[in-house]
Amino acid sequence: MTINRKNLLTFSAGLVMLWGTGCATTTEAPTDNASSPSGGGEVNLYTARHYDVDSDLYRKFTETTGIKVNVIEGKAEELLERIQSEGVNSPADVFMTVDAGNLWQAQEAGVFQPVSSATLKAAIPENLREDEGHWFALTKRARVIIYNTDNVQPDELSTYEALSEPQWQGRVCMRSSSNIYNQSLVAAKLEEWGTERTEAWLRGLVGNFAREPEGNDTAQIQAVAAGQCDVAIANTYYVGRLLASEDPKDREITANIAVFFPNQDIGGTHINVSGAGVAANAPNKENAVTFLEFLTTPEAQKVFAAANHEYPVTANVAENEFVKGFGDFQASGLNVEVYGERNADAVRLMDQVGWK
Repeated sequence: MTINRKNLLTFSAGLVMLWGTGCATTTEAPTDNASSPSGGGEVNLYTARHYDVDSDLYRKFTETTGIKVNVIEGKAEELLERIQSEGVNSPADVFMTVDAGNLWQAQEAGVFQPVSSATLKAAIPENLREDEGHWFALTKRARVIIYNTDNVQPDELSTYEALSEPQWQGRVCMRSSSNIYNQSLVAAKLEEWGTERTEAWLRGLVGNFAREPEGNDTAQIQAVAAGQCDVAIANTYYVGRLLASEDPKDREITANIAVFFPNQDIGGTHINVSGAGVAANAPNKENAVTFLEFLTTPEAQKVFAAANHEYPVTANVAENEFVKGFGDFQASGLNVEVYGERNADAVRLMDQVGWK
């Protein structure tokens, strides 16, 4: 499925002045809104997702409901701070970000309000949404082992914890401990194993690093392909992007790397999410809930899966061809809320073992 980027209309000068600096766009509502389920209006979205496909989804939402989507993009921490500083006068209706840890932090900061939606509860598994409806997962991503097929056989791989064993000394690439994806992985292990076992795993893992942590997930995959290390931990959608790239150099990176789903016999592969919730002071709450419900429809979930190489969060929606090529796997059933609850402990432990 090919998604073509559509042109977006900019905000009016008055709206730009109201919302200040940042990347602001809006989808255009249809001319005739008489049949719109929500009767038109708008929804103000603050989002830390920066993917072209999302803009297509917002436009489709407008075409379906007559509700305009006004978009402010930025980094999660910047948007969170902005909503807090705007206080009760914040125009934000929806805050969307990646990683359950970020969603939990936003909840703790009072950015979300609980909503009750039978549609969202039915569509999203219980372990991928906040119990009281403060936020809901919209996509899934698996954090897997990437390995160099010239140097590693798949039967040498098993679990995340096995990467701390002596055989992997000088063979592991990882990104920084400041990365929320790694923090959430460690938080999950703290929940599953407790502090003592997790610390032992981390000390062995850090001791096996081939180099000091640097770069993003793509940089780790590139390092594995180049033979700078034999294995790395990364999210699957980064591999999907390289496979689907129009740049031959990107596709070339994937020639000697493969995806391995760890912990298939013990707990399942670590899963994280991107998601969203309704802002605490949302001026358009009803439209905000309608927007979230739309993003869990089969049509929207297919677009998420096809264009950004993520896993659908709802059942009975197929992955795209590249993601499907990674194979089936058993996902962890751990409630993703714990990634936020254990984040501070995870960061503290990562510092203690010297993970830079």
